[in-house]
Amino acid sequence: MNQGRIWCVVSPTVGLPLFLGAVALISFVVHFAILGNTTWFPAFFQGG
Repeated sequence: MNQGRIWCVVSPTVGLPLFLGAVALISFVVHFAILGNTTWFPAFFQGG
């Protein structure tokens, strides 16, 4: 792991939840952007 020294600056008990939370937030933002800007995505969720 070439970025292992980051844990000398940020504790893993703080850094990992922040990292995973950021990944989840970006995922939700992307999904809602697709949902709001396409016609096929809402239809797919409705079973169409």
